[in-house]
Amino acid sequence: MGESEIPSLVSLCIEAVKNELVRGDDLLPIIKELPGNLVDILASRLPPLALEKLQTAVPFDDRDDHDFADEGLRNGRKRGRSWNFSTAWKNLVKSRWPNLGNQIEPIDWQQMYWETHLQNCLDEVAEIASLPSFDGRLGEIGISDSILKLIGFEGCMDTSTCDYSKLYHHCQQFGYYARCLRLQNVLCSAEISHLLRNSLLQSLELRWIRSKEHIDGLCKLLNQNSESLTSLEFIHCKLSSDSINAICSSLPTKNVQTHGIKNFSINTSNFLETNPVSLPLGLVSFLSSGRSLYSLKLSDNHLGRNFAKLVFGTLLNASSSLSILDLSDNNISGWLSELYWRSPSGPPTPLGIGKSFQSLRVLNLRGNNLNKDDADGLRYALVHIPNLEVLDMSDNPIEDAGIRSLIPYFVEASEKCFPFADLMLENCELSCHGVTYLIDTLSTLQRPLKSLSVADNDLGRNYKMA
Repeated sequence: MGESEIPSLVSLCIEAVKNELVRGDDLLPIIKELPGNLVDILASRLPPLALEKLQTAVPFDDRDDHDFADEGLRNGRKRGRSWNFSTAWKNLVKSRWPNLGNQIEPIDWQQMYWETHLQNCLDEVAEIASLPSFDGRLGEIGISDSILKLIGFEGCMDTSTCDYSKLYHHCQQFGYYARCLRLQNVLCSAEISHLLRNSLLQSLELRWIRSKEHIDGLCKLLNQNSESLTSLEFIHCKLSSDSINAICSSLPTKNVQTHGIKNFSINTSNFLETNPVSLPLGLVSFLSSGRSLYSLKLSDNHLGRNFAKLVFGTLLNASSSLSILDLSDNNISGWLSELYWRSPSGPPTPLGIGKSFQSLRVLNLRGNNLNKDDADGLRYALVHIPNLEVLDMSDNPIEDAGIRSLIPYFVEASEKCFPFADLMLENCELSCHGVTYLIDTLSTLQRPLKSLSVADNDLGRNYKMA
């Protein structure tokens, strides 16, 4: 063994302290009295479980140096401490999840670590709970040794120490840090609200929600977090009107008759009633009371034109702050024309009160089988969206006639200094003549577009644009 490989006395001491911290809390009072530089060295070498214990016992970090210094002066102690836990947590995140640590720069690395760890535990438990042979409680499912080793749990621990081998204890100890979670259907049992009772969830992604049992468990969790929840997303789910009513009812309105959800998404899912005569009452109430609603996405759900018309009509008459509306990848041809009553002597007028989408910035209608008549109806609908910035009409066969119907809107928007800036018309069965006419018109506008995409149209050799 070379001289450089011989561990120093400090290293040996730190290794011993680390092992004792994982096993119990006896050394914490002594560690709290160490000089700050030694605590920093110790923190930089501790596994997550031991670092969590240390930081819990010493509940201040480098942001609290000033307060601690004042307290030290009052007590006649003049030595300072840095307690740089944030760097230690950052290194732990990047070591365990390199891609995650490089993509996101959170405010609280400790929160990010335990939230992501808890998500890993939930994903692992979901695989076991999905087995046909499983018949038990979620909280009693064991966490694999590979995950336990990553947080510093190895071997047997004292009976006085929490048993981290079960999901229940990870939820109990680290659920407090959970803000954004992804839950599969098997996790949405009645037990989930108890397991996550310490959480203040802000964002939930739900996958494969199908049965009444899933809905019942989910609704308890939603109600439990109704004050903190701002984002709700459903993926690969099957939802009935009763399910939608139950979900929306679990997000009670506040004193001002509005819920706090800002982002609501149902994606790649199936509604049991895809072309209803009326929307579920819960969804109508949800959309009507969504003064905080910023983004609404109902994409790739096999929706019919009645559903789209009813959603659009409800939003048209709602007082919301909606900025993004995504109805892409459905089959809703004909819905725009049905929103309007056509006068023989004047332009179409909207049915209903006609409160406008004053705050809407992005409208995504990609892949809806819209044709030239729909484009003509959209022209009049856009009048009620005065601050639109982005319009995506790609993958719709609107043809040249559809573009000619929309051009008057682009001209009017430019003359009124509207912020309209980005237009996507990919794969719309446009010819070079239609695109040439469009570009010639756009080139004369007072406020030119920032971007225009006409890719995947048959424009001829000289008109391949993106």
